[in-house]
Amino acid sequence: GIALDAASRGLSVILIEKSDFANGTSSKSTKLIHGGLRYLKNFEIGLVREVGRERATVHKVAPHLVVPNKMLLPFFENGTFGPVGTSIGLWVYDKLANVKGNDQRQMLSREKTISKEPLLKKEGLKGAGYYAEYRADDARLTIENIKTAIDHGAVCLNYLKAEKFLYNDSGKISGIQCSDQLAEKSLDIQATYVVNATGPWTDILRKKDDGSALEKLFLSKGVHIVFPKERFPLNQAIYFDVEDGRMIFAIPHHRCTYVGTTDTKFDGNIDDIRVTKDEAAYLLQATNKMFPSLDLTMTDIESSWAGLRPLIFKGGKSAGELSRKDEIFISENDLITITGGKLTGYRKMAEDVVDLVTRKLKKHTGKVFKEVNTDKILLTGGPFRSPQELAEYKTMIANQIQDRGLDGFLTEYFLENYGRQCDQILEKAHSFDDINPTDKLVRAEVWFAIHFELAHTPLDFFSNRTGRLNYDCPGISKIKSLVISEFASWFNWDDQFTTKAEKELDQAMKIMVEFK
Repeated sequence: GIALDAASRGLSVILIEKSDFANGTSSKSTKLIHGGLRYLKNFEIGLVREVGRERATVHKVAPHLVVPNKMLLPFFENGTFGPVGTSIGLWVYDKLANVKGNDQRQMLSREKTISKEPLLKKEGLKGAGYYAEYRADDARLTIENIKTAIDHGAVCLNYLKAEKFLYNDSGKISGIQCSDQLAEKSLDIQATYVVNATGPWTDILRKKDDGSALEKLFLSKGVHIVFPKERFPLNQAIYFDVEDGRMIFAIPHHRCTYVGTTDTKFDGNIDDIRVTKDEAAYLLQATNKMFPSLDLTMTDIESSWAGLRPLIFKGGKSAGELSRKDEIFISENDLITITGGKLTGYRKMAEDVVDLVTRKLKKHTGKVFKEVNTDKILLTGGPFRSPQELAEYKTMIANQIQDRGLDGFLTEYFLENYGRQCDQILEKAHSFDDINPTDKLVRAEVWFAIHFELAHTPLDFFSNRTGRLNYDCPGISKIKSLVISEFASWFNWDDQFTTKAEKELDQAMKIMVEFK
């Protein structure tokens, strides 16, 4: 977001990432661009208003990627929510977030609630609120922002790790010394200003600048578990409360249903975040209690993910009580740090940072830059200027998928991942002479990920380009050999490097279902 905002205003920008883009928190959320309904419980009115309205902007710039998703909020006898409280809360939510039309909340009777989702437990069910959220693959949103930033002149490099800061004669930061994680060499990058937007790694980078810097972060861990649609055939996204006061989502998505999240203090190795057995069991128990007919077990879990929220530390507060508001810090040596915040508010956070940088540049150089316009810049994958235009394009893609004898589910998968970029992938698939139409499409998708989305490994492809590691982990085995072969061919890998890439992918797949 920051790279796109700065580049679109005319600044010279370089973005570096120590591993793959979106490898950390940016791919580990609940995959919702939402208005923060639960923050009403903490009376964070301003936060709800800001992220609720920002949600509409993000949907506007990437309507293929940010998809309306109706949500049920059931209430039960002696539960946390009642019909009056739920109705008032959702009404306030709609007003703060400026929700209009069909997206405005409705209150459903017990019978209508059950008809929307028959799997819900019936005992004590009184009814439900029915309101709108927006689903978005967070990794894809990150990738499309990066590609759009590149289109506006930014240089974006993954697998480039910041090792130490460079300083000028005045003691101010003037750049970064980096190490290339793929080529195993180092290089220096000169910069007038450096912005530290590293999420859970924020304090680590701050201490590289100032070893005595006080830690600002409270790291909260959130985990999700994934079930195949056959075992959890959820029709309707549900937002429900559990006995300890947390709120949990159950969301159907293509071939799976995922459940999450948790909110617990984390003080382990931030480069190795995994779902534990206890965390998986907690979500499993909550799911079985809300959907008792399923009788799900640990062996039904086919994938999972875990991530860290970089919250601003406030003494005496638990993870769930801490605000999700973002803050900006500036060190004595001019390191600009932004942390905290929500996925939904990424564009506004970027605006605040770039406003600060342009003010500093104007003060020191006199140069004036453009005002922010990222609320009008359509992300790669567009443009779609109306819901009707998007629907018509979806029909066209569905027809092409059908004509090629491919699985019909691929229509939504391709549209939500790539938008109008589907045309490039389908055209490339047509150029391959494989007999199997699925193989042709997979090869085209790999080609696109390598040439247009900076994917360097099969893990990059299966994780942050296609989402298969999260949503279709068992299906990876069917195409794994083909994908690895394509990467080896495009990058001219030797057998040793190819084996290393395969082991890296196998280990990632193992972690998804191996809980300790």
